[in-house]
Amino acid sequence: MNTSNIKKYAPLARTQFCHAITQKLISLGISVDKNGDLQIADMTKIGDRVRFGRYEYPKTVLALRNRLVERSHVQGYTQLIEHVAYTWFNRLCAIRYMELHGYLDHGFRVLSHPIDPIGFEVLAHVPEVVRSLELSNPQRLVEMKLAGDQDEALYRELLLGQCHFLHKAMPFLFDSLNDETELLLPDNLTRTDSILRGLVDSIPEEDWKQVEIIGWLYQFYISERKEQVIGKVVKSEDIPAATQLFTPNWIVQYLVQNSVGRQWLQTYPDSSLKECMAYYIEPAEQIAEVQVQLATMTPNSIEPESIKVLDPACGSGHILIEAYNVLKRIYEERGYRSREIPRLILENNLFGLDIDDRAVQLSGFVLLMMARQDDRRIFTRDIRLNVLSLQESSQLNIPALWQGINLHQQSCTGSTVDMFAQSNISTNSQGAEYQLLERTLALFTQAKTFGSLIQVPQQDEEALKVLLRQLIELEASGDTHQKEAVHILIPFIHQAWLLAQRYDVVVANPPYMGKKGMNGDLREFARKQFPDSKSDLFAMFMQHAFSLLKVHGFNAQVNMQSWMFLSSYEALREWLLDTKIFVTMAHLGSRAFGQISGEVVQTTAWIMSKYHIDGYLPVFFRLIEGGEEEKKSLLIEKKNRFDKVKQDSFRQIPGVPIAYWISTGLMNLFKNNLPMEHYADIGAGLSTGNNDRFLKMWTEINHLNRDWVPCQKGGSYRKWYGNNEFVIDWGNNGEKLKKFKGSILRNVHNYFREGISWTRVSSASTAFRYFEDGFIFESTGPGFFPKENDKRALYFFAGLLNSKLATVLLEFIAPTLDFLSGHIAKLPCLQGNWVDVIAENSSKLIKIAKEDWDSYEISWDFKQNPMVGNNERMLLSAYKRIRTHFSNNIEIMRDLEFENNSVIVKSNSLEQDICVDISLNEITLTCNPHYRYGNESTELELENRFQSDTLAELISYIIGCMMGRYSLDREGLVYAHAGNQGFAELVTQGAYKTFPADNDGILPLMASDWFDGDVTVRVREFVRKVWGEDYLQENLDFIAKSLYLYVIKEKRGESSLDTIRRYLSIQFWKDHLKTYKKRPIYWLFSSGKEKAFECLVYLHRYNDSTLARMRTEYVVPLLARYQSNIDLLQEQRKGVSSAAEINLLKKRQEGFTRKFNELRSFDDRLRHYTDMRITLDLDDGVKVNYGKFGDLLADVKVITGNPPEVA
Repeated sequence: MNTSNIKKYAPLARTQFCHAITQKLISLGISVDKNGDLQIADMTKIGDRVRFGRYEYPKTVLALRNRLVERSHVQGYTQLIEHVAYTWFNRLCAIRYMELHGYLDHGFRVLSHPIDPIGFEVLAHVPEVVRSLELSNPQRLVEMKLAGDQDEALYRELLLGQCHFLHKAMPFLFDSLNDETELLLPDNLTRTDSILRGLVDSIPEEDWKQVEIIGWLYQFYISERKEQVIGKVVKSEDIPAATQLFTPNWIVQYLVQNSVGRQWLQTYPDSSLKECMAYYIEPAEQIAEVQVQLATMTPNSIEPESIKVLDPACGSGHILIEAYNVLKRIYEERGYRSREIPRLILENNLFGLDIDDRAVQLSGFVLLMMARQDDRRIFTRDIRLNVLSLQESSQLNIPALWQGINLHQQSCTGSTVDMFAQSNISTNSQGAEYQLLERTLALFTQAKTFGSLIQVPQQDEEALKVLLRQLIELEASGDTHQKEAVHILIPFIHQAWLLAQRYDVVVANPPYMGKKGMNGDLREFARKQFPDSKSDLFAMFMQHAFSLLKVHGFNAQVNMQSWMFLSSYEALREWLLDTKIFVTMAHLGSRAFGQISGEVVQTTAWIMSKYHIDGYLPVFFRLIEGGEEEKKSLLIEKKNRFDKVKQDSFRQIPGVPIAYWISTGLMNLFKNNLPMEHYADIGAGLSTGNNDRFLKMWTEINHLNRDWVPCQKGGSYRKWYGNNEFVIDWGNNGEKLKKFKGSILRNVHNYFREGISWTRVSSASTAFRYFEDGFIFESTGPGFFPKENDKRALYFFAGLLNSKLATVLLEFIAPTLDFLSGHIAKLPCLQGNWVDVIAENSSKLIKIAKEDWDSYEISWDFKQNPMVGNNERMLLSAYKRIRTHFSNNIEIMRDLEFENNSVIVKSNSLEQDICVDISLNEITLTCNPHYRYGNESTELELENRFQSDTLAELISYIIGCMMGRYSLDREGLVYAHAGNQGFAELVTQGAYKTFPADNDGILPLMASDWFDGDVTVRVREFVRKVWGEDYLQENLDFIAKSLYLYVIKEKRGESSLDTIRRYLSIQFWKDHLKTYKKRPIYWLFSSGKEKAFECLVYLHRYNDSTLARMRTEYVVPLLARYQSNIDLLQEQRKGVSSAAEINLLKKRQEGFTRKFNELRSFDDRLRHYTDMRITLDLDDGVKVNYGKFGDLLADVKVITGNPPEVA
């Protein structure tokens, strides 16, 4: 195809369309000023018309105009213009193609005239067109034509009517009635200088013969934008322009014919399909053993409808078109009726995804055009294409949408299929459908950035399919509210279903973007999800495609050749060689893409199979010389073929490059001896140079702030899992840290990988801990990362490192107890048939340790206090349950560690050197009193202390529920944002329905009950709510008696509630400081030693009005009460004569006077700080923020290191 005309027209069209849309927006009073700030003009009503500045419109435009105003706020002005411009460009290109191919039902041209070069054929056939398009009030339109002077208005209505009519067949491209984009259809469409003329006049009709013109139009339409963003850090909205490249047809044919076609030919080798595939490559002659394995993997028969083909970066659909052609021939070979084939292919075989809405519009269009060639009634068959643009879910209100679809009611009435076991589903329930919806939508919050790399669990496929079918049924039969919600949800469930499926073939020309071009979110995602392929988007797509395949599926792609040779992709190559088959490759080198000159873009096209067979011989073509036509000719003639080197042989070459052209003699020269250190990458972590600035406990920062990422920092002696307490400022990919003069970043390549860490300096033995991906590691918590990238390896190394053998060996290697990474690297890595036993045991040990760590609120994966939620009525029963569970875990861990040590020692005949016994204090679980408190106490003392601490932890959790940090209605962390922002929304959503959180995050902590609903009262209410009214007193007694066991001393005659109040008043704050390591999240405001007033304030809910509320709601009223008590006691003293009674009343009066004076002084200081309207920056951490309030807070020096500043 000659693309020169398209190349000239399309970029100019983008400029023209954007300008025309801008002018329409201005006429509607929507514009921007010189600074780019949005300006919305005032509206003036004049009868049945409205005026925006000097432009008038009928009142009927108001609703559509309001939508445009809203979109300009949400999308941004420039993005809105771009979106509407390409939408109308796509629509008009589609109509142009259809009118030239005779695909419009009325048979007349809409944008041109077959004879009149500046005319419009539809204007000459208004009655027929109106009737065909089923337009309302046809007589009015005919009269407009007869009037002779209304052609412009008439043509506009006909063009919009054509778009509305095409909506039925192509809703993805043409909107229904009353869409706001029609308001921006440019004016003066019938003039000779209208935007339509360029489309009609600039591209000859013969260029429209092939449907691939649509792809070329899009390619050149975005070309200028591509040039603007290429080489820069790319925003999410610019990723399509920066990464898309139209694939030459011959490369597409090579990919599709050797994947889709190959699958068919493997089962039907005598098929005539081979004769139709010019680029099909015959496989190499394989040895007998390989042939046997191939035969076992080849199905005896294939039904055409079962072949599923996915293009995960489908662009404008070029690859899907070729897949359609091959599939069509397969259906024809099996004798299907010609008119049935298009529908079957579109509904069953072809699937496409992309992040670019405009490209997917065209992709869907070209597929329907292909189908229209074969079935003239395809537009009436109500086909729902499986070609989608991925949408983002970040702005969705999931509970509201769930309530809107009212799916459970539908299931109950039998109008849809209910495959789920749950019977009571509501917005806040944990029903299977809602859980599915919630976790699915959570995956797509950054869909426009991550695209098809998002991983949807395969096990959700059937559930998603059922849910999608339910939503589609509601779309047709639901009420108004249901339809509105369903309309929003269907795209998300549809795209999730596509990503949950497994395909016979994944074929793509994926986006190309190196790390330098990735924005922070994308780079972070790449590091976490694709450590072996993170260097470029194409490599991530390459790797990810295998996870989308069925067991024997084919992955066919054209991408950059860099993965074949660069050291940064060595791990990826090893994985491919070990687990996949290289079926065939056309190594294209540079200049394979005709529109790209130079040596920069060097590509390779290849087909791989998901399975692996030792000894397989791939077929390679070396096509690195010459231009596109020469490469194409060499491939079609099957020249420069290499098929004598087994793919396993590449492993013998250092760095394992895909050197397919190497001779056998050269291959035999390479020998590998893997030394011990090659089993794992072991290294020290970074040094910040200022830990106070860059490191925080995770509880200090805004939970929504993704700039802070988990950081391994050593910690106390604990094996297997845990000590995950710190986060590091990694905003904008660690920008601040990298620029900080004193920082040293080491082993950055291992950041965000799952691995093993330990405490570098320790007075105890070494203890190695597994951590998930997503962590950075610091110098005091070095990292250990197996090169064998799987869980089994991690578990094995964790077991070996935590063995008694490793401990003994380290005594020789690191006698100073400074366990450097170099020391760990010197440990011998013993191997044997016992490795899987160690790995399996270690996996269990890690699971137990993680459960233990997560049972306490210092863990970010803490869900709920373990004593809550098992329907017991007695706290004693709840405690016995968890104590039994904890004891079982301790014994299981002890047995597993004993077995690990025994296996290692016996397998290596080390019985005389290593004692394999495990003492209780070596079981490093927080629930183990022997480890937690040491062995100095008796068994009874240990148990009493553990019980006392456990009930104190329950009280801490209850206070967390009061503050809104936790909730009985939701597991895990519910609110840990900043400034109380978003809290009201959580309340509205019902997050605290069962046990309401405090309105302001201020909890009076008083020795007497001065306030209704103070902390003590609310503790009682919580106990009543969870464990019921019947045993309320017994449960309060159990709490009080447990606290007596260690936490506080018993006080005779004191009620249980008063004991709890006393604990809260004198001990809770101390325990809180200890739990949160002097970085409290509940801050204690205290008037002083008289404790005239004390309250807790939740750090994350504090804002600049908190102090004012504290003063007006609590301090001022309490002053009045103290004064009232002083006055009352003064009057009582006048009425008594006994010296003893007078002294008692006097003592009480003096006590109240001291409290009054202290509180009055506190109030003066509080008023001063209230007027300052202090705000907190949680990024600064507790140490800095706690010092901003002078002596209003308790223990300032303990927390900040400095005495409080006195106002």
